[in-house]
Amino acid sequence: MPLRWRIAALVAVAICAVAAAVGVLVHHASRDREMSQARETARTTLDRAALTYTLSGTVQGTGAVLDARGLPAGLRSLASEGHQGTEYDAGPDGPAMWAARPAGEQVLSVRVDMTTTLRDIGALDASIAWAGALTTAVVLPLGVLSAGRMSRRLRSAAGTARRIAEGDLDARIEAGPRPRDEIAEISTAVDTMAAALQQRLRGEQRFTADVAHELRTPLMGLVTAAELLPEGEAAGYVRDRVRVLAALVEDLLEISRLDAGGEQADVSPCPLGILVEDITMRTGLSVRFVVEDGADEATVWTDPRRLERILTNLIVNAHRHGSTPVTVTVAADGRTVTVRDHGGGYPDCLLEDGPQRFRTGARERGTGTGLGLTIALGQADVIGAALEFTNAPDGGARAALRLQQPGPIHD
Repeated sequence: MPLRWRIAALVAVAICAVAAAVGVLVHHASRDREMSQARETARTTLDRAALTYTLSGTVQGTGAVLDARGLPAGLRSLASEGHQGTEYDAGPDGPAMWAARPAGEQVLSVRVDMTTTLRDIGALDASIAWAGALTTAVVLPLGVLSAGRMSRRLRSAAGTARRIAEGDLDARIEAGPRPRDEIAEISTAVDTMAAALQQRLRGEQRFTADVAHELRTPLMGLVTAAELLPEGEAAGYVRDRVRVLAALVEDLLEISRLDAGGEQADVSPCPLGILVEDITMRTGLSVRFVVEDGADEATVWTDPRRLERILTNLIVNAHRHGSTPVTVTVAADGRTVTVRDHGGGYPDCLLEDGPQRFRTGARERGTGTGLGLTIALGQADVIGAALEFTNAPDGGARAALRLQQPGPIHD
């Protein structure tokens, strides 16, 4: 049950409980008071009638009766034993308060009718019930509105927190004045956390970009110097390490651009099968290319350069960390490209949290910087594609890239 309806139900139950408690208390208090007044009236009338009977030998005009019909048996027995008492009786003649005492060989009694009194108490009970219902009808909608406002604020806070978790660090819960309550405290805490996280991430992004830019200039000189070294095993090793370092710096620069959100796709209609086959051939690696039935004539809107960057990284990662054969498949839906190896599969941390920079996740996946999959995922976001990492049921890592089709991407 949504929070607003739980609060509304709680308000309704509370109002009904309070109304019922007040009604019971008022009912019993009113009934006890009326019973006490009726008992006192019956006693007073009986005492006056007994005095009149003693002086005149008659009870006419006193409101009392000798040996009255309908006198409760218990009260008659009490008077016969020489005692005086009162008793409420809801007999066939209606509710009444009786008072009786002995009068010689007879029983002198007074009956005070309580029909009207009890009817008035019943009317009071009905009035309390109507008042409770009216109060519920007035207060419950106010409670629903208040609970709805609270629910909307909480949903807004949850939605903003999800946007922040998805990477929208500019998202904030409330920009204007806030009421001073617990929800406002939560909103303020989340906004403060988002601002601090945004500042820290931007600082890290600037640091990464600055480091990559600062390394680029001396690295170019190092590349040039390595090429001037005389041929030999040591020179070959130096050139290889310099190329690896240069590729790492370029990857860092690319990641910094992706983090800054400055990349834009240049999309155009592309024949998917022909484009993917051409990309796999240009990698120079051993790749088995498959086009499923129905995908031969498929056309997608994408950025060919960025698509090549994504697939190249996936294929290189499959060769570096997996095992052959590596298969690239264009699915029958004409928009999905799958890269699969037959190694040990992706580690659990990658499947749960996605690619992490400078972390390959498992020793059996080999060594590396972890930047290739990170770049592939970032470039997929730029072209509006979905990149999903899974492990095949029969073993091996599988990356599925789902492209936009058939309309173009609008930035």
